[in-house]
Amino acid sequence: MKVAVVHDWLVTYAGAEKVLEQILLLYPEADLYSLVDFLPENKKGFILNKKTNVSFIQDIPFAKRIYRKLLPLMPLAIEQFDMSKYDLIISSSYAVAKGIVTGPHQLHVSYVHSPMRYAWDLQHQYLKESRLERGLKGFMAKWMLHRIRMWDYRTSNGVDYFMANSNFIANRIWKVYRREAKVIYPPVDIEGFEYSEDKQDYYITLSRMVPYKKMDLIVEAFATMPDKKLIVVGDGPDYNKIKSKATSNVELLGYQSQENVRSLLKHARAFVFAAEEDFGISVVEAQAAGTPVIAFGKGGALETVIDIAAAEENAAVQPTGVFFKEQTVASLVEGVLRFEEHAARISSQACLDNAKRFSTERFVTEFKAYTEELLQEAHGRERSLREEKYDYRRNPDFN
Repeated sequence: MKVAVVHDWLVTYAGAEKVLEQILLLYPEADLYSLVDFLPENKKGFILNKKTNVSFIQDIPFAKRIYRKLLPLMPLAIEQFDMSKYDLIISSSYAVAKGIVTGPHQLHVSYVHSPMRYAWDLQHQYLKESRLERGLKGFMAKWMLHRIRMWDYRTSNGVDYFMANSNFIANRIWKVYRREAKVIYPPVDIEGFEYSEDKQDYYITLSRMVPYKKMDLIVEAFATMPDKKLIVVGDGPDYNKIKSKATSNVELLGYQSQENVRSLLKHARAFVFAAEEDFGISVVEAQAAGTPVIAFGKGGALETVIDIAAAEENAAVQPTGVFFKEQTVASLVEGVLRFEEHAARISSQACLDNAKRFSTERFVTEFKAYTEELLQEAHGRERSLREEKYDYRRNPDFN
């Protein structure tokens, strides 16, 4: 069986790439395809140091810096990959990877981290943050996203089976494609995080500093609570904007090594998360370190954090954090105060036990079992079609 794995782009090692890594470990002989591969040679371990088949976008001048702005070319680029020699194609998609062209005798399974957020329900937020709400550029951006949506919907028909990284994303897939999706939570390296019950008097948040992560909201909220220390880990385009809002009780550390991140997480009083995320691996990693979570109560966090309210309704439930209702300073402050009121009821052991539901071993087992089930079904259908054709031709009434 020949296998191909298709990923949108290879520029970093984040949540989607951790999923890709496990898929490649399951299928080490698979060929790898991606629109671009700008990974340094010493950072290719997670793709098993494979040679990546890339698209024409790789050779566009300054593509390494502007590849995201080349979205209008991506549908064309992904369709140029020749998949004809493969029996199984697995796409790992949060943009256009699921749009590869496959034939009727090939099985295409797509693990979707999210349908393109900026083309669907987050379009208006994207346009606002990019200052493309008005004018000629705004009109062109809206027209381009309109065309992308049409292409994205059409190419969903080329996927035989969808997998989603959360029920939240499965619902989004149904909303935009009207297709069912099997939920298989992404792998989290639970063992890689050192569990600790020894907590210090600081809160922590960590993320890439881009608008939808709402890091500025967290900093603004803690600026109104000078008696509470916040440590901020991460960098990105919004770093200077966020830094300008920091007060003396807020410490920005910028990028930190994984070793430092793990140490900071395990000693934090709580992890603060304000994004509406598809799944939110960092939320699970914090719990793996025995650290409770204060999270915006929407998106994947609803599936990975057990709110204190659930424990109030059922004494047998062990809470692992609290939710706040709105992405506003007032709501987040209320969430922090609510956490402090109930912190004694949230144990580090409960956080760890909850995190174990999302282990790498569980992902590998579920992904492999589901893929093999689909392959058996596909082979069974082909065999039935061959047998039907053979019986038809032997029919004495056949002319």
